Order: sequence, then structure tokens, then C-alpha cells
Amino acid sequence: MAEVQPVCSLEARESLAKPSIQASNTTVSEMTGPVVFTCLSKHNGISISWFHEGERLRLTGRMKLSQDNSSLTMNPVRMEDAGKYQCEVSNPGSAIRSDSLILSRSVSLLLPWSLPTTAQLILRSVPRAAAEGQDVLLRNPSRAEALIYTWYKADSLVNKKQIGRYAVLSGTVTEGPAHTGREKIYPNGALLLQNVTLADTGSYSLEIIKTIGEPETLTAEIHVFRKLPKTSSKSSSSDPVEDQGSVTLLCEPETQNTTAQCLIHNQSLPDNSRLELSMGNRTLTGHTVTRNESGLYECRTRTPVSSSHSDSFFLNVLCEYLLFPQSLTKPSIQASNTTVSEMTGPVVFTCLTKHNGISISWFHEGERLRLTERMKLSQDNSSLTMNPVRMEDAGKYQCEVSNPGSAIRSDSLILSRSGDRSEGRQVLSAGAITGIVIASLLGVFLVAALAYFLFLTKTRDNQSDPGHQQPPASTSGEYLFSLLNWEPQHPLYANQAAVPIYAQTVAHVTASVVTRLRSQKENLAE
Repeated sequence: MAEVQPVCSLEARESLAKPSIQASNTTVSEMTGPVVFTCLSKHNGISISWFHEGERLRLTGRMKLSQDNSSLTMNPVRMEDAGKYQCEVSNPGSAIRSDSLILSRSVSLLLPWSLPTTAQLILRSVPRAAAEGQDVLLRNPSRAEALIYTWYKADSLVNKKQIGRYAVLSGTVTEGPAHTGREKIYPNGALLLQNVTLADTGSYSLEIIKTIGEPETLTAEIHVFRKLPKTSSKSSSSDPVEDQGSVTLLCEPETQNTTAQCLIHNQSLPDNSRLELSMGNRTLTGHTVTRNESGLYECRTRTPVSSSHSDSFFLNVLCEYLLFPQSLTKPSIQASNTTVSEMTGPVVFTCLTKHNGISISWFHEGERLRLTERMKLSQDNSSLTMNPVRMEDAGKYQCEVSNPGSAIRSDSLILSRSGDRSEGRQVLSAGAITGIVIASLLGVFLVAALAYFLFLTKTRDNQSDPGHQQPPASTSGEYLFSLLNWEPQHPLYANQAAVPIYAQTVAHVTASVVTRLRSQKENLAE
């Protein structure tokens, strides 16, 4: 039976306009909702994707997409859902993202209504977590008319823990011993903690001195978590051989009070006896891996208020035996653009090969390309899209085609930075140099002609003197030729007893001109 060859077709696509996002709410509290995002685009027949903090959105059980992905619903909303959201519209020829829409945390801790008598209330049922660097607002829910609001960094009214006191009638604030310069008390009794640190974790108390009635005391507690650093993943081997040895994938750095998760192709790991997790899910060990374990791996770390994802790591499991007898020919690369500027794009690389059923990998500056959130591979890895492009993306790119028995890379294709020069200075072209030489020779000829004219004038004056002996006649050409070998003591002037000053000047100028003409002649001869 004849082998059926696949047929590829190219379809021209219109350029895409930037989409926009609408949201039913842009401020969230813990376990509230729903919040609905809608991606607005004037195009039809396009694909829509969602991004959170610049990375493709990881859907959870609380998130739901519409059939065409144009709307995203989160119900209930968690504090970690806050951040920048974008939607991306794409067709086979291009892709473009919307501007960011920020979903803000309502991190304020609401102090509950106080009892009619003096009591100490502990806040328990509302979120009490914040990340380093955030601002936290502690609100006063009391409606009673107050004379003085006093805040303490403690669960009791201890003077040395006093943050500050606000006098309502005068509008003055008196700072206490526990004031750090980042706290602000408002006329309604609220306390703002700016740019919180880990040291701000703990209990806070508010004392209200009322115009009528007994004082009230309210307490609350907040927790500040460290902002997670960028997560990275390391592997003991990127190209292990099938059924030989083990591979270990390590998620770094290790941070306290965080949870870790390993993913493959943006999904949870399958139930596989060859894959083993340890050290709080930070270490993934593959025992006697097979080609089924090949793919893109990454790790994710999370705290109650933030999360971090590593870049993808490609694990390529090689076969020990040659399964494909055909030898591979060198592929080639085509690019939609080979000169880039900062934050432009997209740039699309395409790996061209005549082979089917092969694996394709990408390399940058001789090393396997580490994918970032700005890079996207086609389903078969034959095309690489970068959008937007950064200056650090410039350099040499190669694609590699491989089967279990062999591999071969393409020649390098250079993605250049806009404005680069191959040399620190510009070099004149041969035509420009020729023009300069010709212009110099013409100038020399004109000066020589002027000198000759003055010489003839002087000669005519000497002819009027009967005792003057006239030099032998010569043609103009012979005279000009003699200038090339002229010296200041030329025989033409040997018998002259006295030479006028202008004739001496002409002689010196002529000597200088002839020297330049002789130099130009020697340069041309070389």
C-alpha cells in the first residue's frame, strides 16, 4: 500500500487587534464571589487564552471557562487569585494580548462589633494573611462617638507597645514607643500598616475612649508571609537513556511555610510507579524512565498569599537502540524577522526538515532553550514563537531533529539586536575613496596650473629685458611633467640673481603641491 503523505496548507490571516477585559468585580476578599472576567474582541474564529501574572493561567476546581474561552468565572475567590490578568487572542498566524486588569486583594481586617460592655474580641473568621510589601488596613467598625483612639502592637493595653493616639476634637496624633514610621491612624479610628514586614505579624488592639459610656477594647491578629522568590528546577540529567538509571528533578529554593507541586505539561503528575516524590514534593525521582516520561516538567511553590512557578524543563528520554534505519539530514531554520528591538514581536522560528516521525528541539547559544512565558512551541515543536521579544533573546538559534538512533542540528540563525554594528567605526567604501583621490588630484592640477600661469607671466617680463637669456622652449605637457621631478633649485631658476617675493612664494607653493601630487601618484601605484 502506498504511503499517504501529509498535506500542509497555508492560509492568510488578518492582523489581530488588541483585546480588552471587563470584570464584574476588581476587589476580592477570601471565599467571596463569583468574579467574572470577559475577554472582548472584534474578531471571530480566534482562540482565547488567559494569563495570570504573565504566565498561562492554571485552572483550579474553582475556575470555569465558557465554551469559547471568552469568559472566566472564579467562585469562590481566594486571596491568591489577586494579581494581573490578561487575555490573548490568536490565530495560526499571530497572537496579541490585552492590557492587564488588576484584581486587588481586600486585605483589610474588619474588627467585629464590640459588646456593650468592656470586652476583648479576637478576630477569627476573616482573612488574616498578607505578603511582604503590602499595605494592611485595620478598620474600626464602631459607630460610637469617640474622643480618643489608641492603637497597640499587642493583645493588651501595654504603654510600651503603644503605636499612637488620635485625639478626635483636636485632630492631633501622638506617636507611641511602638511607632515605626509606617503606621497611620485615620480620624475614623482605622490603622494603616504600610509596606508590612514579617515583624508586623501578631496581635493589634484598639482602645476607644467614648464621649458617653465605658471604653471599648477590640483586638485583631494578622499574619505576614515572605514573598516567594523565583522558583527554579534542576535535573541530574536532561537526556537519560531509556530503562537505564534514574533521573532526579529538584525544585529550588526551599522556603519555609510553603507547599510544592511538580507538574508535567501543566498538569498534575500521573499515577506512575516509576515517578516518586519526596522532601515535601520538592524532589521528583524517575526510576528506570521510559520514553513515556519524556516531556515538559516544572515545579510550583505556594503560600497562603502568593505563588511562584519555575520555567519549563524538557526531559528527553533517549532510546539505546537504533529504531529508524534512515539517516537524518540537516534541518534548516526560517524566521519571520531576524532583527529585534525591545518588547516587539512576535518573532516566529520554523524548523524545516523532510523527515516525519522525528523529535524537534531548540537551542540558543549552543544550549537547550529554556522556555519562558513569552515563548510558545507548536504541538510538534516545529515552530517557536516569542512574543514580545526582549534584547536578551538575541543570539544564535538552532533546531535539532532526532530519532531514537541519531540527532543532527541545523546551521545557526542569528537573531540580531536592532542598532548593532559589526565594527566600532564606519569604513569608507572603495567608491568613496576613489572620489577623494580624484578630487585631490584635480585640486593639485588647478594649483599647478596657477603656478604655471604665474611662471609664464614672469617669463614675459624677463623677455622685455634685452640681457635676459630665455630658457629653451617646451610644451605645456613637458613642463607639467617636469613638475613631478621639480626641486627648489631647478635649472630654470639657476641663473636668476634675484627673484621677486611673489615668485618665491609661488615656488614654495609649487613645491608643496608637487610633493602632494607625487605622494598621490605613489599611493595609486601601490
